Amino acid sequence: MPELPEVETVRRGLEPAMVGKKIATADVRRPDLRWPFPDNMAKRLTGARVERLWRRSKYILGDLDTGETVLIHLGMSGRMTITPPNLDGEDMVGNFHQLLPAPAKHDHVVLDMEDGTRITFNDARRFGAMDLFTTALGEQHKLLTLLGPEPLGNAFDEAYFKTALKGKNSPIKSVLLDQRIVAGLGNIYVCEALWRTGISPLRKASSLSGNRVASLVPAIRQVLGEAIESGGSSLRDYRQTNGELGYFQHTFAVYGREGEPCKIDGCEGLINRVVQSGRSSFYCNICQS
Repeated sequence: MPELPEVETVRRGLEPAMVGKKIATADVRRPDLRWPFPDNMAKRLTGARVERLWRRSKYILGDLDTGETVLIHLGMSGRMTITPPNLDGEDMVGNFHQLLPAPAKHDHVVLDMEDGTRITFNDARRFGAMDLFTTALGEQHKLLTLLGPEPLGNAFDEAYFKTALKGKNSPIKSVLLDQRIVAGLGNIYVCEALWRTGISPLRKASSLSGNRVASLVPAIRQVLGEAIESGGSSLRDYRQTNGELGYFQHTFAVYGREGEPCKIDGCEGLINRVVQSGRSSFYCNICQS
């Protein structure tokens, strides 16, 4: 499932194609994805202008001039694609018009913008979701109301994190994946941040010293920032809005490297894999403790 860097990369790709532009027509081609679409979603989207496109955790949100916000969750295989506007040109015969292709089998929601750009939500497995709700009530939305601070935001700092970990006897890996503690972190980037700080994913959160807790804040920010600049990590279905793959997976230090040597100079450890709460954790058996 796409994590924060992948979702942020998609948001950045969509922003110039959508913000400040009106949705000329919306075509909702099935009644549901993971959950049913809201009533009259196509009608409510048609004619609305996108005023802001932002991200909260792993959700993309578009504030509309109608006072509503559209929420997009990519799920396991969801993709947002951008098809450029129709192009007019001239050939040897005369003028021609380049038509947009017909929607494909798994193109479930199609938004044609006022300038001719087409935004398509394609989801083969249908684990994604879209919703539409009153913007002013966004903090009360069932998917958003319990989320913790953004790891790249000012609210996620050393003081907050130390307080949040007090009394937490769960493994630090599990705590970091708890969206109520910090929003948007997923398995891949938690493994990478823990490796950078020399902290084992098996370590109880409450047992970490203040300095070790503090070291996680910049490490999390750094690994997420690098992943965003790399366009995210493409492991299975994820692609950017232009169809290109992310390439941060080529710099993984631990994730997916079971049995391979640790990348820290002078370390003779190997990367171990253990299963925690049904998810694989990767770590060095020597330099992470």
